[in-house]
Amino acid sequence: MSRVVVAGGGISGLAAAYRLAGAGVDVMLIESAPAVGGKLRVSDVAGVPVDEGAEMFLRRVPEALDLVSELGRADELVSPRTSTASVWARGALRPMPAGTVMGLPSRAAALRGVLSDAETARVELDRLLPGSAPGEDVSVGRWVGHRVGRAVVERLVDPLLGGVYAGRADELSLAATIPQLPRDERSVLAAARRALPPVSSTEPVFATLTGGMGSLPGSVADAIGTRGGEILTGRAVRELARTSTGWRVVHGATTDEQAVEADAVVVALPPAPAARLLAEVAPSAATTLGEIDTASMAIVTIAWRRSDVPSLASSGYLVPAVYGRPVKAATFASAKWAHLDRGEHVVVRCSIGRQGDVSELQRADSELVAATTAELVGHAGFRGEPVDARVSRWGGALPQYAVGHRDRVTRIRAATAAVSGLAVCGATYDGVGVPACIRTAYAAADQVLAELTTREAR
Repeated sequence: MSRVVVAGGGISGLAAAYRLAGAGVDVMLIESAPAVGGKLRVSDVAGVPVDEGAEMFLRRVPEALDLVSELGRADELVSPRTSTASVWARGALRPMPAGTVMGLPSRAAALRGVLSDAETARVELDRLLPGSAPGEDVSVGRWVGHRVGRAVVERLVDPLLGGVYAGRADELSLAATIPQLPRDERSVLAAARRALPPVSSTEPVFATLTGGMGSLPGSVADAIGTRGGEILTGRAVRELARTSTGWRVVHGATTDEQAVEADAVVVALPPAPAARLLAEVAPSAATTLGEIDTASMAIVTIAWRRSDVPSLASSGYLVPAVYGRPVKAATFASAKWAHLDRGEHVVVRCSIGRQGDVSELQRADSELVAATTAELVGHAGFRGEPVDARVSRWGGALPQYAVGHRDRVTRIRAATAAVSGLAVCGATYDGVGVPACIRTAYAAADQVLAELTTREAR
């Protein structure tokens, strides 16, 4: 039986190991943290289990839905009670405009309120401005700002991209971050209209598990064990070396170093640790991985007395960076998810931290809680003080899909594919959402399985 080592126990590494174990391969997954799961983690706030990282996934991308079903947890899937959201603009919370794609408008008129009349008129010029389709990759902010004006970038596009990537529209790749956008339209309005889902679609956009997305890794780990796989935690993979028959994988601290022989390796790590691990065996891939930056963020989860919270008609709101406030987004979790709406408390999740803005994240937990409290009291109508709070810090958690990202990914994959028995996967490559991570994991596992099958046939 072939043996494959998976380095990294986030959802990508777990999904790769799950796929390999299901194909009858002897799998060993090695994770440096005390537990698997990566950015998927759940813990209690005021007695309510609330996700510390990602809280949901896209339903229209099948990988996460299929995995949940395979694990026997389909009956635990739930969708948000409300999809309405707001954005802080021009001194007030205003409804997010309808008919947008990651903040890119399909109709100028829908932006009134978020934009002034003059700014809305500027959007209309998109129909008349000369120019060509994006063609080669450009930054989202550069293209959108040129076509429809900076107000759209600053008040809609940048906050939405900041929520997904903790990045900045002026630096992020249009091709990589909004891949559903047609590349042959010179008009933002026209491109956004073509990218919108069919009007007849009633399928909920997002879903989660009643136990939280943080409960998914444990289920995958259990399934790996049932399929005969092995999981080691608290041990980082420190070195990869080629042997005459495959790979030697060194893991653990220098005072407790162990090595395992393997026929193939899947590296499911963030850019920097992946680059270090591949430096000797795939140097060109390591160099390109080193070009991919990451952003850090924190999620402050707060519980409030229900009597101190105003009526919440939306799922939350975004705060554009131009307003200079620490909190970039607030999610009214109890209003958004029925399974979190219980008891005398209301739960809110607030995110802090954007690419290149580290000063806020250097503050103590108590200061982040105070900043979040001030945001909700000062701008969302909350009263009093929270009854419980939790700060979850995610250092270097989100890879930045800068201009040229797709080309970098192509080079990395070509370089690793040229090395026998080596594959990579994770949020670094084709999307930071859970389904995208699972998709890259399955692709890496299938690549390895195909190579092992070819070897055995010789």
